[in-house]
Amino acid sequence: MLASVLWILMMGFFAGQLARRLVAPPLIGMILVGIILGPQVWNVISSDVLGAADELRTLAVMIILMKAGLGLDREKLSQQGTVALRLGFLPAATEAIAIAITAMIIFKFNFPTGLLLGCVIGAESPAVIVPGMLRLKSLGWGVTKGIPDAILTGSALSDVLLLLVFSLLLSFLGDGGVEQIVLPGGFTFTALQLLPFQIIMQILLGVLFGYLAARLLVSLLTKQNWTLNAVQDTVIAASLALFLVISAHALPYFSGYLAAMAMGFFLIELDAPLARRLRGGFDSLWIVAEIFLFVLLGATIQLQVLEKILLPGMIILAIGLLIGRMLGWYLSTLGSNWNWRERLFLLPGNSAKATVQAAIGAIPLSQGIAGGEIILAIAALSILITAPLGAWATMTFAPKLLTKGEVDPTKVTIATHTLLLAAVDTSSLATEVLTKVADLARRSNGEAIVLHVINTSNQQDIQQIKEQTKQLLSDIRYEFVTVTGAVPEEIIRIAQEYCVTAIVMGKRGHQPWEKVLIGSVSQAVLEASPIPVILL
Repeated sequence: MLASVLWILMMGFFAGQLARRLVAPPLIGMILVGIILGPQVWNVISSDVLGAADELRTLAVMIILMKAGLGLDREKLSQQGTVALRLGFLPAATEAIAIAITAMIIFKFNFPTGLLLGCVIGAESPAVIVPGMLRLKSLGWGVTKGIPDAILTGSALSDVLLLLVFSLLLSFLGDGGVEQIVLPGGFTFTALQLLPFQIIMQILLGVLFGYLAARLLVSLLTKQNWTLNAVQDTVIAASLALFLVISAHALPYFSGYLAAMAMGFFLIELDAPLARRLRGGFDSLWIVAEIFLFVLLGATIQLQVLEKILLPGMIILAIGLLIGRMLGWYLSTLGSNWNWRERLFLLPGNSAKATVQAAIGAIPLSQGIAGGEIILAIAALSILITAPLGAWATMTFAPKLLTKGEVDPTKVTIATHTLLLAAVDTSSLATEVLTKVADLARRSNGEAIVLHVINTSNQQDIQQIKEQTKQLLSDIRYEFVTVTGAVPEEIIRIAQEYCVTAIVMGKRGHQPWEKVLIGSVSQAVLEASPIPVILL
């Protein structure tokens, strides 16, 4: 089992990085590794790990949905009005119906079996869509109109709808009839008649439990201070989110995934500093969870079942996407302020299939439902085609179809590389400057440029500065640079050439404090530099 974990982590990571270097989504490399390592090819993943694949996928999806919730923007969602709500129901419903009708023609399914296939294929993949939308938010694409937020929310709601209909159809096809439910007072309803009530209840209770969990988390981590650092905060938050997901399996009256996402959303409203700390923690968790999710996804794909249905399967996927789902997208954005380019972006941004298909694709076959092997095969085909294509197309077409807006750093993690410039001379302040740069670099996991402008210094003085730098920045990646010329101009030139984050320098240089508050060099740099300057 440990050897399997090692295979998954190492090969999944490097395959993902190789795909990234080839300008492809990392998940393509991870899925391919899963196919190679899985029982279809090498068969090196132990049965224990494969047996726990569903649970590991659940854990990974919980992490990505928490990331989604921690990245939602309430103002942008309010601005969109009913667009996000419509995106949660209409595209999924129209795609499922289009697939059902097509399957009735091609495979001679009856309507319930065709709709069962539609529910499997119509579900959207949070594991592909959420990272893509959060990446767009961090880059600013579509954020002015809240397009990524609307897609994130709609994706979560659509899965609630389709999973409920899927379970209803599964019960109907398995038992050969519609289950009768008797309510207090002698009222009798079928499960189909209660479906709208179940959907509303799952959503409302999911949002309510997410809110209560967020309040509990704020109380434990902020008001009562049960934790000591951000790592412990993340562990407690992840445990609570996982508890919501597990509870929803045991008590299917609310959506556990929606509750986890809602918890992250409400944390931003209740305690923004805590949400920011958790955002960084869940970013770190996702690095590992992503590898397991997509490698195990590839390992569970059954290639041999694809041979007979490859062409009809692709026809069904195309009709469901290009006719059914596009009709839903049009109805969802009708009357909104989205232009035709932004509506067209829904094609790459809101069509990926992966996790839900892997989780439920084999259930009809395992329960002996007629056509179950075809449903499983098309589910596998949808993963292989839409997951890599959707991840690639999202980042490729976003700059072409969306407008870039201002990034809100309070809602998303903005990846920045910290590079500090330490401008030092041979005075005693050089020690303070180097010590401050080392402290700032350690806090931000950054690097440093140590600059000495040669003026009257001799080689012995320069060597002394180098030795001091080596001692004080021994655990910091740095580069020592020496140049000649006018000191202020060279400091600003080197800072701009290396694109540093900030310039750190002494106020006075060789001049005593009694003579001047800010030296002529530091004053000149402070007035002329477009880069922030820290004076010591």
